[in-house]
Amino acid sequence: MTNPTNPESFNDFGLLSSSLKVLAQMGIHSPTPIQIQTIPPLLAGKDVVGQACTGSGKTLAFGLPLIEYVEPGLRAVQALVLVPTRELANQVGEVLDTLGKADGLKTAVVVGGRGLGPQEQAIRAGAQIVVGAPGRVLDLIKRGSLSLKKVTFLVLDEADEMLDRGFMHDVKAILSYAPPPSKRQTALFSATHPEWVDKSAAQFLYQPVRVKVDPAPESRPKIEHVVHEIPEGARWDALRKLLDDRDGLSIVFTRTKHGAKKLAKQLATVGYPVDALQGNMSQNARDRVVQQFRSSQIEIMVATNVAARGLDLDGVTQVINFELPETAELLTHRVGRTGRMGKEGMAITLVTPTDRSKFAQLERAFGQRIQRQVLALPVNMTVPPRPPVVAVAAPVRPSGGRGSYDAPRSYRGASSRSR
Repeated sequence: MTNPTNPESFNDFGLLSSSLKVLAQMGIHSPTPIQIQTIPPLLAGKDVVGQACTGSGKTLAFGLPLIEYVEPGLRAVQALVLVPTRELANQVGEVLDTLGKADGLKTAVVVGGRGLGPQEQAIRAGAQIVVGAPGRVLDLIKRGSLSLKKVTFLVLDEADEMLDRGFMHDVKAILSYAPPPSKRQTALFSATHPEWVDKSAAQFLYQPVRVKVDPAPESRPKIEHVVHEIPEGARWDALRKLLDDRDGLSIVFTRTKHGAKKLAKQLATVGYPVDALQGNMSQNARDRVVQQFRSSQIEIMVATNVAARGLDLDGVTQVINFELPETAELLTHRVGRTGRMGKEGMAITLVTPTDRSKFAQLERAFGQRIQRQVLALPVNMTVPPRPPVVAVAAPVRPSGGRGSYDAPRSYRGASSRSR
């Protein structure tokens, strides 16, 4: 394996020829800064904590080394990637499946909202890589359908959320079934990395390499941040004004699942091409909304924070914070859905007098003074329509190792296998 100081292509990493061929087919030729700094230590067997902005190539940064270490001939789960949302699990699973297919590697995506049976069958059929949300992964472990005894490569994607209170209990439970940190390789990747993350992550890591990539000015997302300070009760009119002036796809973020569902219905009632994405929907419905949004069949997606992390959505020209997020980290992730792949984007936040104190705290933590603009609203503001009442029939009741870092294990790219 070569370990150049400043690699200019993926050939410089000493990857498998099959991986290089897949990258070429994907039209990916030059590594990004986060890939340049994290792929070599991961290939060397080191644990890595990587931080880089959204859209910087973090999935390939851990995905390529992961593929190198998985043995095609071993029909057991050897790599586990934990992610916070079903949508991100599907997205990461697709990338790893594409990377590993040439070597005969099998990837299983395990998430809630879908039947357990097909996911159990995918694991029994010899999946070497599992990508999943913690709740479903833990369910499969407890059912005896998923064993982590052979796992030597673990990834926590969106690590700051995975180590937060909502997921931490399940993550700790899952890793209690895996080899200890000194016997496996662990990679943590995220776009934001609050100070508390290091303390929480320490128990899962073994002498990690820490990488933080601040993008060069020319490669930073081109996002214009704007705050519209509006009167109480003016959110509806402000939102309609912004949506009427849109040019491209828009994501409107709300605070609650019920709020997203209600707002989408109100917008649909007055003719906007819109749908909602929130956690109470079935997985099929969530997949349908994301696909229709990607293909521009709907131009507006009203969403909770389930759409704030990891989703690769091209063509989003504006993100509207209809309601404020809880933290500055969530604000970062929300606005990261626009201005991707070198395109320009607008991130708009609506702030009423009641919101000002909370927004001031968010802005300080965000570390950037956001420009204020006046939004011209109609003189006689309207009241949002009530969603139509739909009669629902009453339901019918059914009748019935790594041993040591001093001697890191070899990866397949360094073996005698054909490149």
